[in-house]
Amino acid sequence: MASLPQLEDLTSLVLRSDFGDDAAWDAIKAAIDGSGGHRSATYVSDQAYAGVSVQALVEADAAADEADKITYLFLADDVCMADEEHRLLAVDLFDEPGRSFRVPPRWFPDVSTNLSIANLDFADFADTTGGFGTFQGFDSR
Repeated sequence: MASLPQLEDLTSLVLRSDFGDDAAWDAIKAAIDGSGGHRSATYVSDQAYAGVSVQALVEADAAADEADKITYLFLADDVCMADEEHRLLAVDLFDEPGRSFRVPPRWFPDVSTNLSIANLDFADFADTTGGFGTFQGFDSR
């Protein structure tokens, strides 16, 4: 893997790393697109990222030029694709590189928007997942 995809706007990167189920990928995109009032995701489905690990993502971002670094991304990995709820893996690449938590598509717009405008930090979401590792909104604590 050479580098991470670059974004041209304030959307969040949703990177596909599992290519075994195109219908699941389509369902994930539809769920994300249907859960918010505006476009909040840039989808990348490229076989170059097949099976990519969180560590490889962290290393690729660390090796990037400052202008090409991204602070977080959402990974549609094998767990996400097989999961009935299609919980994406949110990955921190800035404050605590490699820290992660799961995000159901219904919460994606809240997490994505707040991270993209730096209204909240990655830890603000990750710290609310409790022992389950999945963000379920701030009211569910």
